[in-house]
Amino acid sequence: MAYIGREPQIGNFQVCDAISVVNGQATYALQVGGAAVSPETANHMLVSLNGVLQAPGSSYTVSGSTITFASNLVTGDVINFIHILGSVLDLGVPSDATVTTAKLADSSVSLAKLTATGTKSSSTFLRGDNSFAVPSGGKVLQAVSVLNNTESNTTSGSYQTTGLTANITPSATSSKVLAIASFMAQGAGGAPAYTLYNGSAYASGSGGRGLVNFEETGGIVSCCFNFLDSPSSTSQVTYTVVMKNNTSGQNAIIAPGGAYGHLSLLEIGA
Repeated sequence: MAYIGREPQIGNFQVCDAISVVNGQATYALQVGGAAVSPETANHMLVSLNGVLQAPGSSYTVSGSTITFASNLVTGDVINFIHILGSVLDLGVPSDATVTTAKLADSSVSLAKLTATGTKSSSTFLRGDNSFAVPSGGKVLQAVSVLNNTESNTTSGSYQTTGLTANITPSATSSKVLAIASFMAQGAGGAPAYTLYNGSAYASGSGGRGLVNFEETGGIVSCCFNFLDSPSSTSQVTYTVVMKNNTSGQNAIIAPGGAYGHLSLLEIGA
């Protein structure tokens, strides 16, 4: 049935630690579990001295976490208990299984309060089994793109780096990296080869002619290639378009005359 009259309110009820009387002293510290507590007012307390409940305001006052009796206590006096009733607006600690969904404000539960496995980041999502995971199914997780118009040339028969380079940090070791390159190239009487280097391996193999090969005696050629790499790393990987000349003493050139080249790196979820 409903309450008749005013409905009882729930306060933050606490019993203070035992206090030993000091002869000739009226002021004492209020603590619960060794930590200072500050009652709302003297009216929010039940104080028993020598077995008699004291009148708030006249028998004692409260300031912060300190209680002061109206007169000095003496040896033999006993502070039986001090019971703090708490503020009627303070609900204290809710009982188990009493907080419902309706009592939670929108957006009040942060990710820090969730119990989940895995690593939360901008490239992961929270699954129904409470685990963070990288989206699967070949989705593009991030993209990096650079432009470069710095001319590079070499007569070397081994691969040399060029200015067309980009960095990417995969979010998972299972991710693939799709590299897409397009650039202008020139072979001055030779047979240049262009391929991709990921900091530890060449896309076409150390002895390969390249992902792009041609024989040219001076003309400028538009080149492009793509390569799907498996870096198996979550550390930064640097991809560079590299070049060599398969004809001894001849030039291989990239970005001749300052023509722009383009390199894109796409992380693909496994």
